Parts: sequence; C-alpha cells; structure tokens
Amino acid sequence: MSKRRGFTLIELLVVIAIIALLLSILMPALRRVKEQGRMIKCLGTLKQWNLIAAMYTEENNGRFWDSDPGTPGYWWLKYLDARYQSWRTNKLWFCPSATKPIINENGNTAPTFNIFNAWGIFKNSEVVPEGVAGSYGINGYCLIPRSATTYEGGVSTQDGWKTASERGAGNVPWFIEALRFDLWPLPTQGPAQSEYLAWGDNNMGRCCINRHQGFLNVAFMDWSARAVGLKELWTLKWHKTFDTSGPYTLAGGVQTSDWPEWIQRFKDY
Repeated sequence: MSKRRGFTLIELLVVIAIIALLLSILMPALRRVKEQGRMIKCLGTLKQWNLIAAMYTEENNGRFWDSDPGTPGYWWLKYLDARYQSWRTNKLWFCPSATKPIINENGNTAPTFNIFNAWGIFKNSEVVPEGVAGSYGINGYCLIPRSATTYEGGVSTQDGWKTASERGAGNVPWFIEALRFDLWPLPTQGPAQSEYLAWGDNNMGRCCINRHQGFLNVAFMDWSARAVGLKELWTLKWHKTFDTSGPYTLAGGVQTSDWPEWIQRFKDY
C-alpha cells in the first residue's frame, strides 16, 4: 500500500507565488473592465439628461434654463420638473465613479476633494429644500442670465448659447462630468497641476478630471453624448467666441511640456 505524499513547504510557496503573479497581471485588467462598465453607465445617464433637456427646451422655444442674476448656476434646478430635482431619489445626478458628496447630510466636509467626489450637499430653500448634490456640471454659457451683461470670467452674455440645436451644436457641451454644478471654462485655463486635487477657481480644471482612464463623458446641445478625451475639452465650443485653437490645442502649438505631468501621456487634439 503506497503512502500518500502531501505538498512540501517549497511547493506551496511556489504555488502561492504563481497565484500572486497572476493576480498582479489580472487585477489591472479587471479594474479597467470594471471602470469601463461605470463609464458606459455614466454615458447612459447623460443620454437620459439629454431627453430631459430636450423636452424642456422644446416647451420653451428652444431655450435652456434661466439663472437668477447674482445667484449660482445651480438655481436652474428650480425650473426642472420636481421629479428630477431630488438627488436623493433621482440617481441620474451621479456618475457611478463619483457618488459620494464632498459635504454629507450633517454638514461635515471630507478632508480632501478629489476627482471621485461628487459636489454638494448645498442647501437653499429657494432652490431645493433638501439641498443639491451630483457629479455633473452645466455649461454656464447655456444659461440665460436675466440682467447680467457678462458671465463669470468676463465673457459677454451675447456670446452665450441662447437656444438648443444651434449650428455646430454637436460640439457644444451643455452637461459634463465635473467637480462643480456650473462651469465657465476659458481657452487659456489649463488643467489642475495635481491629478487628484482638481478643485479650485479654474473652471476648466474642474471638468478636466481623469475619472475614466483619460476620458470623461459629455452631453452636447444636439442631444448626443459621448466620451471626450481630457485634452479634447479645449477644442469644444463652450461659448460662441471660445477659441478652439487656443494654447492648449495642437492648432495653437501646444507642447507636451505645457501640460502637468499627470496628463502628458494622453492624446493631444
């Protein structure tokens, strides 16, 4: 009768080492696949927002939401149908990669605001009593100020987008993944110097965020939605006189060294 032989310690260590090696090879690929799934779901969310915006503008002579003078852009929320206002019940406010607001329901702020945070919770009884939160931002140049003559940053309101589906609307973003509820990007604004700490006064930096491996999702004024390369943001027509051949584009002569290190590896446009 033969005697059964078990694994030796060396054999077990070899097996463990092989498993660890395989995991180190497979885990990045699995993370990429998981993130691609989140990105696809995020894109689907923006397509639903396109339907909401299309229905609203169709009923309002093609015009986007108003924004009371002297108030933040998120005041456009109060013009939404009530069922779309609530971030608690309407999960369309959140990209699956950024679902946790920087400020919680108790008013406590997270230690740092990184690209995987949602913005909020901001409370204002005149807008939405329960507060507002999300991980997308509206292109402020689509809003229609009632009395102001310039947008934030000094762009004339005459250069804003008055109605949806204007000429070239397929390159005009109206809703985008962002660290703020409203944005007024300028062609001279570069990305944040730090990949994970993008919050600041730089409007372009607030949406140039690496949530999806060099891309982010954008909804456009022709009611299309697609993934956009991070450096491609500078070629979008944010307002009517936005220079799409500015210093951060290939047409404007951008060099690799002009970008912060974290974004240099991504495609130029």
